[in-house]
Amino acid sequence: MSDITLSAGVRQNLLTLQNTADMMATTQNRLATGKKVNSALDNPTNFFTSQSLGARANDLGALLDGIGNAIKTIEAADNGITAITKLVESAQSTARQALQDGSAGSGTIVESSSSISTNGLTPISGESIQDQAKRQTLSNLGFANGDTITLQTTNTGTGSVSSIAINIGTTQKTDGTGPVATVQDVLDVINASGIATAEVTDAGKLKITGSDAETVDLSIVDTGGDASTATTQATSLAASLGFGTNSNIDLSDPADGDYVDAGETAVTFTDGATAGAADTLSIVAQANPAANSSTRQKLVSQFNDILGQIDKLAADASFNGINLINSSSSKLTVAFNEKRDAATKSELKIGGEDLTSSGLSITSVTSLSDTEANTALDELSEALITLREAGSKFGSSLSTVQIRKDFTKASINTLQTGADNLVLADTNEEGANLLALQTRQQLSTTALSLSSQADQAVLRLF
Repeated sequence: MSDITLSAGVRQNLLTLQNTADMMATTQNRLATGKKVNSALDNPTNFFTSQSLGARANDLGALLDGIGNAIKTIEAADNGITAITKLVESAQSTARQALQDGSAGSGTIVESSSSISTNGLTPISGESIQDQAKRQTLSNLGFANGDTITLQTTNTGTGSVSSIAINIGTTQKTDGTGPVATVQDVLDVINASGIATAEVTDAGKLKITGSDAETVDLSIVDTGGDASTATTQATSLAASLGFGTNSNIDLSDPADGDYVDAGETAVTFTDGATAGAADTLSIVAQANPAANSSTRQKLVSQFNDILGQIDKLAADASFNGINLINSSSSKLTVAFNEKRDAATKSELKIGGEDLTSSGLSITSVTSLSDTEANTALDELSEALITLREAGSKFGSSLSTVQIRKDFTKASINTLQTGADNLVLADTNEEGANLLALQTRQQLSTTALSLSSQADQAVLRLF
């Protein structure tokens, strides 16, 4: 409408009104969006800087999910370690229970039924029965030169046989001061041989102990036996050592009468038949290995079941498909920043541990004999050390990841706050601006009306 001419006053007021309307539109847009910079046209520097800060905050926010999953994966591993530790302690209890089981594993024992005879000794005031029995001479017990005390052990597992023969009048004392002469001398020679352990109990009884896998055979040979089976010298010698009397030499009779079952003791006598021929009395205690104990057999099953549960528990200690305690080859990588190149990326790599029974070097058992039970206890003790070390490792890693999670959250907050400070509008200020602009608009409208009235004054001339 270039053919319409406005007066200078009207045009000026019209431009002012248009500028006020533009500023009101801008202010209303800021109030509607909450931002004072809505595009690069508003403020290129602030706009693109805010975009960059916001993008990094979003990238770090995306990493928080991965960090959270890592925390839960480590927690799952720690829960597994705690549970496996309890299972290992339960296995320790089972092994200790096996050691306390007296039905097997306590050794094969030959023990006299009564005290060693002290006939012929001069009593010493205050002397115990045990000390009297130890200093009793072999001659007082009826032994003569040429008689023999033989001790033999047979390992039921390997068939290995070990034996020692003590010849009265010939076998020397352990200190080399002459032939054995007392019960203590005999004990010293047997113990020095390493074949078995010999002692005199507090009650004065002779006790010989082999391992739980060995049959122990104690033989007493009289070289000068007589022709009468009723008064055999060998049985008299045995009786003087406390093994019953001439008329009652046998120990407990087994139900089946064969004396060959585990833990049973048989007493046999071989008569020389003629005067001067050797009589032999043999006391054989059958081995009672742990495998023959019903209690230990149950404990064996219990122990091996626990090992199986350790393996299953280790396999179940996973989170989101990652298991840190089932294999040493497993690995968890936690990213802490959005960089991917080796020079600037920040991450933590957590290696897995093999905390299965095999990884802990705990072997299954077959009998839980004393030896096997002690070996198992050693393995379990080492396993507990390994578990504690693994727990410490994962605990440290968990602390690190948790610290980085808190740091990432704080960084995101800082980035978002910084980005917002560059582009967000002050709603209070913009509200005041809008009110001022509305007032200005009203005034501009009034001014425009006054300018128009001035132009209309010319009509009064007509």
